Amino acid sequence: MGAGASARADNAPACSSASARLKGQSAIPGLAGKLFRHQPIRILAIGSSSTEGIGASSPDHTYPAQLEDDLAALWKEPVTVVNSGKGGETVIQTIERLEAALKADRYDLVIWQVGTNDAINGVDETAFRALLERGISAVRQSGTEMVLLDQQYFPSIKDLARYERFVNAVSATGFERKIGVFSRYALMKEWNSRSPEELRSMLSADGFHMGDKGYDRLADCMADALQAMVEHSVAEARPTVTAAASVRDR
Repeated sequence: MGAGASARADNAPACSSASARLKGQSAIPGLAGKLFRHQPIRILAIGSSSTEGIGASSPDHTYPAQLEDDLAALWKEPVTVVNSGKGGETVIQTIERLEAALKADRYDLVIWQVGTNDAINGVDETAFRALLERGISAVRQSGTEMVLLDQQYFPSIKDLARYERFVNAVSATGFERKIGVFSRYALMKEWNSRSPEELRSMLSADGFHMGDKGYDRLADCMADALQAMVEHSVAEARPTVTAAASVRDR
């Protein structure tokens, strides 16, 4: 039993509303098509410390590792999630690695975790939006589908108004570019609104990064959300397939 599967055996909150965390475009037809053809799936998870897994007890407890296990179990196909997280990075540093990764290899999906360090380290808001656009364009030009993963919520945010402007920038940019956004911020705020103790149980000792339990829940919720995106893609394709079959049968 994988880390995600074993951890779900406890009484942690479910992610039945995970699809509601998705903002913007919610179809990934290329990935859905590969699943339909029973082909292996390769995902690039790129970002800063939350992707690298700072706060996790081992690499197996990072969110990309647990997401790989969850998706393989859900889709019954080989799934590889490449962890390309690097703690402390702002968007400009991650973009350089993202562009290099897209040139070096092929992926079916990029999950770009972005924006926390930019919000707390004084990065200019306009420059941040422009760099988001650049990263999205790079992924699109490579022919790869994409999901954005927004900032974490944590109790000690110093400038909440600024921080939430950066959260909104990720959401708005995703909407404008028809890129799905999984709102980690909304998910973690919900945990906190139910009980501050619930949120604390998801965080590591530093009160900022997730711990094993939080990364497991994030992977659970993202797997559910990606499955919802696949189902949406199939539903969108069905009228086209039906129409084509109707023409052939005339």
